[in-house]
Amino acid sequence: MSEHKALYVPEKQAPFAVKSVPTRKPEPGQLLVKVESAGLAPVDWAIQAMGILVEKYPAVLGMDAAGTVVEVGEGVKKFKKGDRVLKESSDCDAFSGFQQYTLAFEDTTAKIPENVTFDQAATIPLALATSAIALYHDGENAIGGTCGLTPPWEEGGRGKYKGQPTVIFGGASSVGQMTIELLKLSGFGPIITTASLRNAEFLKTIGATHVLDRNLSPEDLYAQIRKITQESFKIIYDAVGTSETQNFGYELLAPGGILAAVQHDLIAPEKKVPEKKSFFMYGDVNVPQNQGALKPIPVEVVPGGLEGIPAGLGKLRKGVSCVKLVAHPQETA
Repeated sequence: MSEHKALYVPEKQAPFAVKSVPTRKPEPGQLLVKVESAGLAPVDWAIQAMGILVEKYPAVLGMDAAGTVVEVGEGVKKFKKGDRVLKESSDCDAFSGFQQYTLAFEDTTAKIPENVTFDQAATIPLALATSAIALYHDGENAIGGTCGLTPPWEEGGRGKYKGQPTVIFGGASSVGQMTIELLKLSGFGPIITTASLRNAEFLKTIGATHVLDRNLSPEDLYAQIRKITQESFKIIYDAVGTSETQNFGYELLAPGGILAAVQHDLIAPEKKVPEKKSFFMYGDVNVPQNQGALKPIPVEVVPGGLEGIPAGLGKLRKGVSCVKLVAHPQETA
């Protein structure tokens, strides 16, 4: 197996294309993974359409991948050939997900539980990293910032923040869903989120206590939130990241509170005060400072293998909610 097919961007903002690329052998501490399912993320269409983040072309995109280990590099102890794994991609080349075979680092790859499918597993890596690192990173050399909470998987962390209210903007997004689940494990409540009301019942099954219409005006949204609780908000997560949501969330924070957002800082300078923090979330587990009982996100499979991904990204760009789009690279013609 010297070559495999990959979906790539030939040059900045060029259309996607499928071509054969060399299949790399894993180096020490690495795995070679046959990609069964690749998750589609908003950043994937943004890189191609807007020419952001990537400087070196041609580039293979795809942040989320799940598949089977076919070869392990020297010194690998945690995995063997045949293991089902998931991983977050890192370099827009050999480690990316929009291809039939991808490299992975041993330290940032995880085994897939038997009761989770490849499609379900491909919904997890990027969304979980973006949420968990923002909430629970210990702060040392953090990129962007952190809320500094005690993780629910550490001693004393499960339920530690019982009774503390929180707000998540964009609860039906992949990151929003993961954030709801994590904050529920941490004990937060009430957990208030904004979303399309058609997704309200589902979001309540994963931990949201109140779902408010994402189309409410800031004034009406504030009134609805204050009907739910008069308590102050120390942690708010903005999984939308627009200027409107960031500024609204920042104003809602109590002194000493923290706003985590999935987009770069859009808060009006005149609103900023020393006693409130806000930061952009950089959710990459492959950088050393970010290494460190969830339900997978609902899945919608994009047909056509790698060649179907551009249409799927177009659909994602127009807007999807409460599902993660996933492609099957091995089905490429």
